[in-house]
Amino acid sequence: MTKPPTTFRIDMDDKKSWSPESSTDPSAYEGDMHQVKRTFTRRLTESFKRDPNASVTRSSFSAADHHHHAYDAEAAAQATAFSPLLRRLKGRHLQMIAIGGSIGTGLFVGSGKALAYGGPASLLLAFSLTGVMLYCTVQALGELAVLFPVAGSFAAYSTRFLDPAWGFAMGWNYAMQWLVVLPLEIVSASITVDYWVHNVGLNAAWVSVFLVMICLINFFGVKAYGEAEFVFSIIKVTAVIGYILLGVLINIMGGVDSQGRPDGSYMGFRLWHHPGAFHNSFKGLCSTFVTAAFAFAGTELVGLAAAETENPRKTLPTAIKQVFWRITLFYVVSLLIVGTLVPYDDPRLLNGRSSADSKASPFVISIQNAGISVLPSVMNVVIMISVLSVGNSSIYGSSRTLAALAEQRQAPSFLAYIDRKGRPLYAIIIASVLGLLAFLAASHKQQDAFNWMLALSGLSSIFTWGSICLAHIRFRKAWALQGHTLDELAFRSPVGVVGSWVGLIFNILVLIAQFWTGFRPVGYASDSPSYLVINFFQAYLAAPVVIVMYVGYKLYMRTSIIRARDMDVFTGKREMNIKTLLAEERADRLNWPTWKKIYKFFC
Repeated sequence: MTKPPTTFRIDMDDKKSWSPESSTDPSAYEGDMHQVKRTFTRRLTESFKRDPNASVTRSSFSAADHHHHAYDAEAAAQATAFSPLLRRLKGRHLQMIAIGGSIGTGLFVGSGKALAYGGPASLLLAFSLTGVMLYCTVQALGELAVLFPVAGSFAAYSTRFLDPAWGFAMGWNYAMQWLVVLPLEIVSASITVDYWVHNVGLNAAWVSVFLVMICLINFFGVKAYGEAEFVFSIIKVTAVIGYILLGVLINIMGGVDSQGRPDGSYMGFRLWHHPGAFHNSFKGLCSTFVTAAFAFAGTELVGLAAAETENPRKTLPTAIKQVFWRITLFYVVSLLIVGTLVPYDDPRLLNGRSSADSKASPFVISIQNAGISVLPSVMNVVIMISVLSVGNSSIYGSSRTLAALAEQRQAPSFLAYIDRKGRPLYAIIIASVLGLLAFLAASHKQQDAFNWMLALSGLSSIFTWGSICLAHIRFRKAWALQGHTLDELAFRSPVGVVGSWVGLIFNILVLIAQFWTGFRPVGYASDSPSYLVINFFQAYLAAPVVIVMYVGYKLYMRTSIIRARDMDVFTGKREMNIKTLLAEERADRLNWPTWKKIYKFFC
């Protein structure tokens, strides 16, 4: 790098009295008062004070650069690498975030709409292929996150390995996605209560309860988030495995006669023949791909959590490999069973009032069809927990992304405020306050408001995943060009650069499919042009927003695409002298028995 190293102004008194490593010591920032027994209130108020490590003034611009609006990518890399977020997540937290992170309403409820539009074969094909794409993407993310467990993760990688303007667009795109998702999920959670209590007037009360609960979890810090997700994920995983076992039994014994009465016959793939395996031909398949892509949203959170993990080199590869099992077992197998139990022409699949209305869930419908009375309520509880889990993740995802953007001088600087418990306090407050939009549930215009809010984040995951794949491709090129070998990587993507190309191309194809189905949706009426225009912009609004942010920032800051030989492949590496250690570990693996090699490959 040709630029001089970025200078930091450090308050040495603060630096001595506090550090992330000493954060668990009650006397770490007490100075001469360490003998005094502090009250709970005192400890609580002091925990919200700024971490002195976060008060380092990282100026992204020199005086000369500021006049020309030039962007200093080196300073941005330093800022994310030395973020004072605390490393409190353990391996079990990370594994359950990876396994259960994206199991939510997209699987439990959204799959019903996909089944109705595309049929059971399209449902299975779309989710399987999207799973392959996501597997490649997450492996690329794992390789980057293990080497550079920095704040902001994939948004920071776009700034570092692609173009600072694209990093700005991706960071804000991702933050907006989660900021909008929070109120939507809280309203969805209140709607799940309607399954038992049919009183719309109580919706605002349930919104208040759920919003306070989610905010409290996140104000207790990253460890509280990890513990909550651990519990939520265990419940979701248990429910899916239980449903798979139940679904097999229903398939064997749940057939009906010509009058629709249960006769205990074997169903098999009867519904694939009548009403059929595919519906709405190729367009039905494309619309199902779009639903599948949205259902997997949140998978990338495991990479964002790397910066707050105790030992990412050990725990992150294991968590990344869990994605294979989630895709195979939880999505593909459960949806295969759903497609054999629920016909795609069942009118209930399209009668949901929201993305979390369990009345439209094919999981619930299949249990109702089998005549089991109690379990639909149990599935509704699981759907509610899934919704709250996504809401919990939304505050985490948006606050960490906003704080990282602020540290890189791509967002207002006050958002970079991180307190002594490692919480990006102002970013969490902003995300929580936007949750108040959930009270729009009491408005007559709630559906219009939520449709446009959702449109802002509709394509966010597609852009994020595509950027991860492209950043990995560019990183590998820079890594080789600057004289490094793959043996120096603590975790290497098993699908390599080829897998990243597969992921990138597949994401582009999903964007094309979304454009087509947004412009000409399944079952559209040709005599309603206003409906088509509204539907298209609600489906594709995120794309012009990203383009405007990218072009505007690029013109203002005059950024350029970073060349491979100029990329910083050093800053932020948590463990430096790792080559010898890795060689010893690889030599040890050669002596493993075959069963262990196979197990470790997948787990």
